Amino acid sequence: MSINNIIRIFLPKDKIFYDIFENIATTLKDMSKTLVDAIHSDDPKQMESLLMQIEEGEQKNDEFTHQIFVELSKNFITPFDREDIHFLATALDDIADYMYASAKKILNYNVEETDDYMKELATISHKSITTLAGAVKKLRSMKNISKIKQDCVMVNSLENDADEVLDRAIINLFKNNPNAIDVIRLKSIYEDMEIITDKCEDASNVIESIIIKYS
Repeated sequence: MSINNIIRIFLPKDKIFYDIFENIATTLKDMSKTLVDAIHSDDPKQMESLLMQIEEGEQKNDEFTHQIFVELSKNFITPFDREDIHFLATALDDIADYMYASAKKILNYNVEETDDYMKELATISHKSITTLAGAVKKLRSMKNISKIKQDCVMVNSLENDADEVLDRAIINLFKNNPNAIDVIRLKSIYEDMEIITDKCEDASNVIESIIIKYS
């Protein structure tokens, strides 16, 4: 076997990790837009249909995440640290998981009419995921480090916004809702929707760690 063929074996295939991460980011954006559309829908049937679509996105991202781990086992040379690739894949997968968990609870708890707090949290999550997806795509070239940092700062700021909405939602819930069952189910939904932005912040922290090492 020639030396060129030996070297080719150890080289990553067409920067496959960037491709997979960008596919994950696109799927997350689509899922978050679907969540926004569902929660803003006035038609219970339409809302149900849209929420059920989120499961398809979650399953699709599971496949992408699995593909990353398979590629990690096959490629000795990676675009950045193997540990960071693992951390980023896991963090992005968590975002999909909590979007699916939120959608599933809305369906399982028979919530036919969403409130302003859910709408705010869904909108903030979509903004956070869209910003995060932009940062993920910029990793391919590493030419816009300052813009990646700006994206990460924005994700962190949006997480703070979601915290504030959750606080208001919980205060209102305990103050104005005497029905214990409603308190339990709505509180659970609010918390899962807020965790989406927590997971976005986790992913942005991994990205910041990557760019610090390579800037």
